Amino acid sequence: MNKFVDMATFVSVVDASSFSEAARRLGTTKSIVSTRIRQLERRLGCALLERERPLRMTMAGGMFYESASRVLQDVKLAEESVQDVQSSLSGPLRISVPLALLARHLGPILSSFAEHHAELQLDIDTQDRAISMQDGQYDVMIHTGELPDSSLVARTVTTYRSVICASPDYLQRYAAPAHPRDLANHYGVNYYNREPNGMWSLVVDGKRQSFRVKPRMRVDSEQMLLQAVRAGLGLAILPTYIAAEQLLSGELIPVLKDYAPQCGHMSVVYRKAVRTPPKIKALVDFLTTHVEDPANWDAHLIATGVVNR
Repeated sequence: MNKFVDMATFVSVVDASSFSEAARRLGTTKSIVSTRIRQLERRLGCALLERERPLRMTMAGGMFYESASRVLQDVKLAEESVQDVQSSLSGPLRISVPLALLARHLGPILSSFAEHHAELQLDIDTQDRAISMQDGQYDVMIHTGELPDSSLVARTVTTYRSVICASPDYLQRYAAPAHPRDLANHYGVNYYNREPNGMWSLVVDGKRQSFRVKPRMRVDSEQMLLQAVRAGLGLAILPTYIAAEQLLSGELIPVLKDYAPQCGHMSVVYRKAVRTPPKIKALVDFLTTHVEDPANWDAHLIATGVVNR
């Protein structure tokens, strides 16, 4: 019986919302994960999970999760606090990266970073959904948009633009909106992680206001968001790091340029520690040098007037 392993397994199952995904993250099998959870529940004398779809915690499970997460984080901080400040850049570095950023921009940069630091072993996982940093699965998360967890540290690498756009075919069928209130007459492709309720937040007359579009499709993948707009399904808000090529070629047309969403931030996010581990600091410095601010993929868009300065 290993109470610490059982505790870490339970936290991983909750964070992953899946026994199978937790097993993948832990490098074990689903049956072993299930066994650990059952023996933990027997030892505590209560059910921690409601085994339904989606997987949910019981009230006791929620209380145990909060306490267990703090214990695991304290153990992580204790380990980091005794590491030598002058430690070499070696060992594993586990990174979560949005798929669209990795495919279009960060893949070559991270490969170059690995080449510069031969003693590091990069473990890169691509995600199109929000993840938890509290289970210790990742050392850093490259994150776009607002940071949901204020207990984490976020080092801004660069800023990027977002553009309201559509395909030429869609704009031939529907007149381009002249004002955000015209969005009510348009179909929209919504990004679930940003617009789950189909409301777009834009700044009009110096104030942030919400505008509804007619729902055509809702997706949780930025890659799918791009493909749906290219197919002419409707308007969408696309970050320039995924749509720059199509905007420059004319495959996508920006609209409502005077009401474009505010700039977003690309950040390296990691857990608070007594000191920043040298390999995380090295990654932040490398990305900042090679991505530049504003983001280098925005340079041609600004120069050609596709997006406003």
